[in-house]
Amino acid sequence: MNTATTQSPKQAPAQKMSIRDKYALLTRDLGWDTTYHPMDKVFPQDRFEGIVIHDWDGWEDPFRMTMDAYWKFQSEKERKLYAIIDAFQQNNGQLHVTDARYVNALKLFLTGVSPLEYAAHRGFAMAGRNLRGAGARVACQMQSVDELRHCQTQIHTISQYNRFFNGFADWRHMHDRLWYLSVPKSYFEDAMTAGPFEFITAISFSFEYVLTNLLFMPFMSGAAFNGDMATVTFGFSAQSDESRHMTLGLEVVKFMLEQDPANLPIIQKWVDKWFWRGYRLLTLVAMMMDYMLPKRVISWKEAWEIYFEQNGGALFADLARYGVRMPKYHEQAAQEKDHLSHIAWSIFYNFNHAAAIHTWVPEESELQWLKEQYPDSFEQYHLPRLRYWQEQHKAGKRWSNPGLPMLCQICQIPMAFPEPGDPTQICYREVQHKGERYHFCSDGCCDIFTGEPEKYVQAWLPVHQIFQGNCGGATLPEVLDWYHLKPEDRGDYADSADRANWERWTSNNHDAA
Repeated sequence: MNTATTQSPKQAPAQKMSIRDKYALLTRDLGWDTTYHPMDKVFPQDRFEGIVIHDWDGWEDPFRMTMDAYWKFQSEKERKLYAIIDAFQQNNGQLHVTDARYVNALKLFLTGVSPLEYAAHRGFAMAGRNLRGAGARVACQMQSVDELRHCQTQIHTISQYNRFFNGFADWRHMHDRLWYLSVPKSYFEDAMTAGPFEFITAISFSFEYVLTNLLFMPFMSGAAFNGDMATVTFGFSAQSDESRHMTLGLEVVKFMLEQDPANLPIIQKWVDKWFWRGYRLLTLVAMMMDYMLPKRVISWKEAWEIYFEQNGGALFADLARYGVRMPKYHEQAAQEKDHLSHIAWSIFYNFNHAAAIHTWVPEESELQWLKEQYPDSFEQYHLPRLRYWQEQHKAGKRWSNPGLPMLCQICQIPMAFPEPGDPTQICYREVQHKGERYHFCSDGCCDIFTGEPEKYVQAWLPVHQIFQGNCGGATLPEVLDWYHLKPEDRGDYADSADRANWERWTSNNHDAA
């Protein structure tokens, strides 16, 4: 009898899936067309802006990041980040910064920038829900989680300073109420009340791709130069995410432009609008760079020339093949680079009694640095004002402005910017709409209003609300109490508790050594 057994044919090993195929399975293959309700009813917002999309599969994510890889990378970054933050805290890293003036830059960052990360988290979650293309939805979901992580790591890092310095404890309350924080808050509320395509153009393209280097590079480089390695670390941890965010913005803009010629005028209008809104928002950063860092890295003027005029110019030269031109009024921004930071500092110096940061007249070595960085403008137009304030402070009559300024209806910054071509005149623009007069700081803000007046007549302007009694009361003490501002949070740095405590801590630390 034959005892041999019949062997089954050997199966060929399964072929390893390519990254492209794996990405498709974990993103696009998870999407489907609805049957119970039409797609237009499920995704109503991705058409009302007028953007025409013929083929959603034409959108490509260059990173092809899947969620399993995403969580692996992010968890590794978190592990390294928190190890450094813990070491910073255990070694009293707050005593290694240049001096307590630097801490005011962190106050500005925590109250003005960190809440924007959370707003971006919410905004990209909404954009992802309202885009019917699966690839774009996954990219928005990852960016939404990124932004939430950035907000959390920034709060955790800066919380170390809250134990030693004033003005950090009530940052979330301040962001919703404090007058100058309406500038960044209104920016994101404007974007989040637009459609999903405009939101991505505003945040991922116009701000993150075109302007983000003017935010993150000065803050993180400034932190490194001034001994704040914890802030540098969270900046580096976020920067790898920013590369994906910038790519999302650029790819979405290119995708829209390639889908239909009718999209070009809509996108150009958005680029013009959000360039100017982002530029005005960066006024706070310009002030920080030139005035708030004891050790300065780069001037606002030089940063603008590198990161916008050169890098941004190259970007728009590339986009010219799609018909996109440079943003409107970029020439006016170039004219203002000699004046922007000085104007912003003068606003805060005037109204420092109602701000959650300290201000001061720069030291002589710092004034010399400003002369060198702005040889054609600083000594002629801005130094005399600083000298006058210096003399007043020495005489015990520290200058402050007891009134309330007129605000721009769009950017909500006090009207203090120069007339194009004449730095000695303040620029005012006015529009009448339905019997009401509205005021603007520039041609750019005026154009934005005339394009969507029904949206911007609803702006919540702090000065108007104070005059109407909607900010705690009619008197300054009532308004400051509504802001939750304490005397030690504000005022001149020379007379502050932060300075007195800093000098005592560093003196004791030096004696112990």
